[in-house]
Amino acid sequence: MFLISSFIVFAVFFLNVALGAFANSAFLGDVGEMLVLFLASVLFVVAILKKEADRSKNDDSN
Repeated sequence: MFLISSFIVFAVFFLNVALGAFANSAFLGDVGEMLVLFLASVLFVVAILKKEADRSKNDDSN
């Protein structure tokens, strides 16, 4: 869930950068880009930490 959300938010960031570079029609400003990239990073870290917690829970039960 968090990993998919992270990829979707990053795709929005990438789409904005690509539109700004090629079509000169970016829909986010500098602060918006920063916040979207920060959100993608946070979601990715949460997904990785959840996966690590699940893995350690499975390792402890064996």
